[in-house]
Amino acid sequence: MLDGIAGQLERYMDLLSTREKLVASNIANADTPGYHTRDIDFEQEFRQASGLSAQPAEVSGLAVKNDGNNVSLDREARMLSETALRFNVASQLMRAQIRVVRSAIEEGRSG
Repeated sequence: MLDGIAGQLERYMDLLSTREKLVASNIANADTPGYHTRDIDFEQEFRQASGLSAQPAEVSGLAVKNDGNNVSLDREARMLSETALRFNVASQLMRAQIRVVRSAIEEGRSG
């Protein structure tokens, strides 16, 4: 069970890392004519948990500027904050799992 939880947390953190890279790329290209915002369908990717890398896709429904670019710095800042928060929570959960295992090992040595 612990391996399953740790594996899911690891996959979740991998997806968060992928999203963070995509957001950084979106921000870097905020002034690139014709650039379209990319993201991952986070929930779908996590549900699949196939172990394959996440597939970035263009984000639809965003306002397009005159130069064809649709990056919204407000959206990207929000996505960056949300991703950092999610990563922090996942890291804390992973540390808690490691503490449980460490405690069980230490009890086994002394008992």
